[in-house]
Formats: sequence, structure tokens, C-alpha cells
Amino acid sequence: MCLAKPLKPQYGGGIAVNPELNEGCKGWSQTGNTKIGSKDGNNYFVACVLNNQSSPVHKFHLHHDKLYPFSGWFQVSKGKAFIEAVFRTQTYEVTAGFVAAQEGCWTMLKGGIVVNISGPADLYFKSVDIDPTAEIWVDSISLQPFTQQEWKCHQDQSMQKVRKTNVKFHVVDSQGRPLPNAKVSIKQTRPDFPFGTAITEHILNNTAYQNWFTSRFGYTVFENEMKWYYTEKVRGVVDYSVPDAMVQFAKSHGVAVRGHTILWEDRNFQAPWLIDFPINRSEEYRALTDARVHSVMNRYKGQLIHWDVVNENLHHWFMSDRLGKNSSAVYYKKAHEIDPNALLFLNEYMTVERSGDRRASPWKYLQKIWEMREQGYTGPLGIGAQAHFGAVMNLPYLRASIDVLDSVKLPIWISELDVNNKTGANQMNAYAYVVGMRQAPYLEQIIREMHAHRAVQGIIMWSAITPRVGCWRMCLTDSNFKNLATGDVVDKIIAEWTHAGGVQGTTNANGCFETPLFHGDYEATISLPTTNKQPVLQKFKVVPSGKAQEVVVVKICT
Repeated sequence: MCLAKPLKPQYGGGIAVNPELNEGCKGWSQTGNTKIGSKDGNNYFVACVLNNQSSPVHKFHLHHDKLYPFSGWFQVSKGKAFIEAVFRTQTYEVTAGFVAAQEGCWTMLKGGIVVNISGPADLYFKSVDIDPTAEIWVDSISLQPFTQQEWKCHQDQSMQKVRKTNVKFHVVDSQGRPLPNAKVSIKQTRPDFPFGTAITEHILNNTAYQNWFTSRFGYTVFENEMKWYYTEKVRGVVDYSVPDAMVQFAKSHGVAVRGHTILWEDRNFQAPWLIDFPINRSEEYRALTDARVHSVMNRYKGQLIHWDVVNENLHHWFMSDRLGKNSSAVYYKKAHEIDPNALLFLNEYMTVERSGDRRASPWKYLQKIWEMREQGYTGPLGIGAQAHFGAVMNLPYLRASIDVLDSVKLPIWISELDVNNKTGANQMNAYAYVVGMRQAPYLEQIIREMHAHRAVQGIIMWSAITPRVGCWRMCLTDSNFKNLATGDVVDKIIAEWTHAGGVQGTTNANGCFETPLFHGDYEATISLPTTNKQPVLQKFKVVPSGKAQEVVVVKICT
């Protein structure tokens, strides 16, 4: 599928030399299997693939302290192919992104890179599924360098545009005359943007855990307690007592819950009695899976805002091997029939957090959505991006990947955000091993990048804690629920998004006071210090309406 089909691709540039190929081969590498092509007045670069990759096509000089969004228009001369754009530095290779290219259609690749050392780099392309006689056509490549300050400025501008609205208070008397010098005090009572973290069953009997969590978050997901391997540890013995208690705890505190997960394609996360279930007993497996779906969904029908129906079905295929390639579509349809008011999600890792994972790249994610639609699931669907970040933070790729996912205009949630500084065999040990110097600042930058993107509708962190044991990869507190540096980052962000401490102001000579506010529910107290009148309490809501300004009119009888 082409996202855009211009006759002449445009928008090339940045530090790319001759991106539109208007000056012949200037800036482009000339080897035996590269050339300039032309069609309908449009010049483009032609690269052939040998042993799954092209020769270098363009040279750049990159700086380790810059951020580089990358884009280009791609087509193949025959059939279809999944194209990977790669930059080779002096020490390693970094993928900028992928695109599903096809014959007769220009399709844009959007991605980005950061490098850890300054120096020369060659751009080239890879494809493992291209017809060996086909060519890769590319035009209008762009590599735009940003300083950290420039990137942050753009991020802030985007956040102001998509998460805030300017609110104008007009305070008048009973005759409609403006009241100057009125004191306006504003307090947010509920934020609009969903922000939360996972919890474990240990919250049920730990007051410190409860107080820490409920004072900060209005959204959650259970780390393990709703998964099949947890609720049916022994075949035929289903126990919902723990998730029942956790759902009730959340409801009693006004916390919305995501359902995670009904089914899972990863063999390693099946119940012990199911992990080696034979492929040739498909009907028996289907009966077990049907029972699981009906059991858990009817149990919590109407109590959860989301369901992750089939977890990680881009990376794994335990269920698909037994029930067929259309099994995801089948179970999303069943899930929607059981709980039509819950939004059903795909949920995948390495889609936004790492550029080099072909299986879960944004274009593969889109292809899975289109595949499920073709297989008969036409109901509501959400895009869950787990966002398990490691030691490399590639913000240009993060932004570009969300752009690509947003092309299908489905709700996007960041479903399992964490930042792990540890690599190697022990990377999933207790939190003490993963707290590092970069973890907290990386977390802040990533949250701000996601929050600033108009397509992201909510963020859930994967930082559930088991006291005296730790977390999967990232904790926000120690075992006594005292903040770590990551927790301080979260508190700082929450304080900013909720206007902690309130917003105060005074009306001008026209009886007006203006201030930008994050979207949410508010109370404003308006008083006239020079009179004995009781302050007026005005409740109002700031929503993303697209208007440049909202006006709140307050009348005070004098």
C-alpha cells in the first residue's frame, strides 16, 4: 500500500548533496551497479542489490552530538520488497528505518539515526526479499541535522500545540462590566492525558505501595496477574482471586485498567502445561484457547478500558502455528463480540525503540493491521508500542516511527515504557543492576518526546515493583517506596502536566487574564480583594478543540 503517490517526490535535502538528482550524479556514489534513471521527467537513483545489499550510494559526515531525521522516496522496478536504509560508520552500522516498496508506486521511508562517534558514513540499502533482477529506485533523500537544543525547541513547540490550550478568563459584574484586579486561582482536578504504570499483586497488602501509586496515577496495567500462565497454572484450575482483588483496588481509587494479556504468541510465556502442546492437536488447542478468551473476557467485561488480545504476534507464532495465520483476526473478532466497549490492542516491542528490528518495524506493524482487516476483523483496533528502551536512545527514529504508525489513524498508546541501561545475560535482574547514570535523563527525554507527539494518546510505564526483589528493568522507587532518580523524573513531569501549586493571576483593565493550560478538568477561584464578596468557584474543562483560545466568562455580583 502506498501512503502517498506523487508523480515527482519532493522534500529532499538537509546535508544530502543533490538530493533531487537535478545535477546528475553529483554527490552520489558511482559504481558498476548504480546509475541515474528517469521517468515522466523525474530523475532518480538506481541501485542494484547483490547478496542482499547495495553498494554505498551516498556519503555523509556525521556528528555524535547531532540528531538526524532521515527520509527518502523508494520504489522497486519489479514486484515488492522490504527495503532497509543503513548508515555504515567507521566502527559500526546503524539502521535508519524500513519501508515496504513496490513497483509503480513511490513510498516514503521515514526514520532517523544518532551516532556515537563523529566521522564519515556511507548510506546503502538492504533487502532480503527483493527479486534478484529488480532495482531499488530512490529519490529526494533527506538527512537533517539537529542540535539537542533545536530538537528540544521543536519538541516543546509541538507539546504546546497538542497538549495545551490558551484559556482567557473574562471577569465581569452583573451588568457585564469588566472587573479589573480580580484574583484568579486555578487548580487542575483531573489531567486529560492518560499516564500510569504497571502494578503487581503486592500492592494489595502494602500501604506504602498503595499510597505512592494512588497519589500519582490514574491508569494501570497488571504486570503478570491477568496472564493465562498466572490464572491457570494447572490445566483446568482457573483462579482469578488475585486479579479480582487488583481490579477492585483500582476501581476503588478511580484508576482505569488495561487488560494484559488474553493470549500470547511467545512460546516462552505459556503456562507450563501448555508450552509443549503438540502442533498436530489443533482442535484441542482451539478449544482451550476459546475457553480462555471467553473465561477472562466475560469475567472482566465492562471493567477494563483496553484489552491486549494477542500479545507480540509480529515476533512470535505459537498460536498461529497451531491455528493458522488468521488466528489473530479470529480472536480479535471474538473479543470484540464479548466486550464491544473495550478498545482492542495489538501490543509489540521494538517498533519504536530500536530501528534495526525488521520483524516489528512500523511498516511490518502496518502490514499486520492490513492483514487482519483482510482476514475479516473490521472492529476497533489500537496500536500498542511497548517501548522497552536500552542503552541507545534514537529520538529521530522514535518520532518517525510514530509518524508511520499514525498513517492508519488508529489510537496509539505507549504500553510498557521502560529504560534499561544494562546489557548482557543479567539484564532482567533486580532494579539495582539496571539503575545507571543515563537511565533517568533518558526516561525524561523519551516521555517528553512521546507526550509531544499528537498521535500518542497515553503512556503506561513498565515499572511494577516486587518489594525486596525489584522490577523487570526499571524501578521508580526502592523497596521502601522512596523515589529513585527515575521516580523523581516522573514526579517532575506529573507536577508540570498537572500545574502542581496551581496557576495564579490578576485580571487586567479589561477584566481579562490569560494563561496556557494543559488539557484536563479545572476549578478556578475568583475573588475581588477590595470587596467583602465571597470568592466565586468556577469549574471548567480544557479539551483539545483545535481552537487557539478558549474563553471562560465569570460573573460576580457586586
